[in-house]
Amino acid sequence: MDKGFSYAKNVTAHRSHSKLINHTHQFIRKWLLEHPEFLSKKFYMGADSYSGIPAPGVVQEILNGNDQGLQPWINLQGYLLGNPITTGKESNDKMQYTHGMALISDELYLSLQRNCKGEYIDIDAKNELCLRDMQYYQECLSGINPSYILGEDCKVDFLMDDEGTQGRLLTQKLEGPLSSYLTVPTVICQNYFLTTQWANSQSVRKALHVREEIGKWKRCYTTDFDFDITSSFEFHVNLSTKGYRSLIFSGDHDLVVPFLSTQAWIRALNYSILDDWRPWLVNGQVAGFTRTYSNQMTFATVKGGGHTAAEYKPDECLAMFSRWLSNAPL
Repeated sequence: MDKGFSYAKNVTAHRSHSKLINHTHQFIRKWLLEHPEFLSKKFYMGADSYSGIPAPGVVQEILNGNDQGLQPWINLQGYLLGNPITTGKESNDKMQYTHGMALISDELYLSLQRNCKGEYIDIDAKNELCLRDMQYYQECLSGINPSYILGEDCKVDFLMDDEGTQGRLLTQKLEGPLSSYLTVPTVICQNYFLTTQWANSQSVRKALHVREEIGKWKRCYTTDFDFDITSSFEFHVNLSTKGYRSLIFSGDHDLVVPFLSTQAWIRALNYSILDDWRPWLVNGQVAGFTRTYSNQMTFATVKGGGHTAAEYKPDECLAMFSRWLSNAPL
């Protein structure tokens, strides 16, 4: 949902999670009607990041539609989600993660625990000690890329000005010796910048039939949106009890949705562990760790992955997806 050039034809139209779910469901069924050769294929829903909120709702809508006899019938099998925002409370798990990754000191971590008492989102304005600790916490992380804590601080994904300083620096980098900067995080930063340039070029806008009055494309950006679904937890409860398979995976160097927060809501499902914590391998090397639960839910970390994991570890993620889709152990 964060990478398409999408907008409402009516600029005053009401947009929300619920409408997004409904429209996506309609699109999928209409697409299958126009491509009947795919009707018998197994259907899996895949999403990542903020789509961890609406995507399980789309799966639920598909299930409801099948139960109601809507046509065409969709051969729904399950879903897979990477680094998914789920409860809206993910930030409360960032302190433990940043401490474990040595991004904040023991003293600050203990002070945050003592003064904020586990609540780092809705902080009481009168809690001066917690606010002081949070300010120090933000200063410690000011130069850290939350999407990939090992990488450079990549801010170009929100840059829209072609003449901006970061844009000029990145353009200069692109023209320099490749060996001096082409690490995976740097390439991703460049891709964010170049994608913005591509999406806002007149030829692309014309090909996509984007109306002249529509403003510039911005990555991960929306306005006038009703966030009417704050958590997708109940969707997971229902879908898993209905027997649908799920793969939930996390890049272990992601601070946006740390794997600790994903583990927390999975743990809250209170499912029995069938295959306990173990490494999974690619080419004989540890690619992450995994655990399998009852109700056909699998959790996996991707070692060295960021937000989202497949951007940083494509080969490992492809192996993970392929094994899971074929019902093989990771």
